Amino acid sequence: MSNTSDYTPPKVWKWEKESGGKFAKTNRPISGPTHAKDLPVGKHPLQLYSLATPNGVKVTILLEELLAKGLTEAEYDAYLIDISEGDQFSSGFVQANPNSKIPVMVDHSTNPPTRIFESGAILLYLAEKFDAFLPSKPEQRAELLSWLFWQVGSAPYVGGGFGHFYQYAPIKIEYCIDRFTMEVKRQLDVLDKRLANNAYICGDEYTIADMAIWPWYGCLVLNEVYEAAEFLQADTYKHVMRWAKEIAKRDAVKRGRMVNRTWGEPHEQLHERHDAKDFDTNTEDKKND
Repeated sequence: MSNTSDYTPPKVWKWEKESGGKFAKTNRPISGPTHAKDLPVGKHPLQLYSLATPNGVKVTILLEELLAKGLTEAEYDAYLIDISEGDQFSSGFVQANPNSKIPVMVDHSTNPPTRIFESGAILLYLAEKFDAFLPSKPEQRAELLSWLFWQVGSAPYVGGGFGHFYQYAPIKIEYCIDRFTMEVKRQLDVLDKRLANNAYICGDEYTIADMAIWPWYGCLVLNEVYEAAEFLQADTYKHVMRWAKEIAKRDAVKRGRMVNRTWGEPHEQLHERHDAKDFDTNTEDKKND
C-alpha cells in the first residue's frame, strides 16, 4: 500500500497479499466457504449468528425491545461469530448467508426454516412478524423505510470508508480521510436537521429506523466507535447528541449491546445468549468468578 501518488494500478489486479490492516483476514475477493462446520441450533425458534458490531447490535437491540414489550415469542439464541477467526466462512454460515457477513438469522418457526441476512432485512422481518416498532399507516411506513434504506446505503461510508481509513488502515492517507470525513459530517448534518423537529427519526414514535441508525451514528457521536467524536466535532450536532443519549439509556439497548460482544469490560460481554437470565449469570465477569 502506498501513501504517495506514485502508485499506478496494474492493468489486471491480482490477489497476492492480505490487505486491510486489522481486519485483513476478513477480506477475500471470492465468496464461498473455507471450511466445513454446521451452525449450532439452540432451543428457541429464532437463531441469531452475529457479533456486536453496529450491524449486529441493530438486531439484538430489536429482539430485546420486543421481549421488553412482553412478546415472549421473540426469545432467541444468539451465537458468536468471530469474524477475525473466519467463522463467517464456515459452510453452515455461508448456507445461511452467501455473502458471509454478520448478522444472519434463521427462523425455525416456519417450515422449512426461513433464513434472513442483511441487518435491515432482519429488522423489517422481525418488525412485521411481531407487528411492533413499525407504523401501520402507508405514509408513515414509507417514511420509516426511506430512513432505514438511507442507513443501509450510507453506513459503508461510515464504517468501510471513514472508520477504516481514520482508525484501522495501517497508514494514514489524508485524501481518503478527508473524502470520507466530509461525507460522514454531511450525513450527521442530515440527521441533525431531521431530529431538530422530531423526537425520533420518524417523529414521536421509536421505531426500527432508530434501532438501525443509532448503533452507527449515535455511537459515533458518543465516541463509542472509532474514537472520533472530537475529530468530527460531534458535540456540534446537538440534536443527534440528544437523541443518541436518550436511546443509550434504554434498558433493552443496554442489554442488546452486550450480546455477542467480545471487547470492553467483562461485565459488558455476553458471548452467547440463550435466556434472559444469561445477563445475570453468564457474562464474562461471572464466568471468571
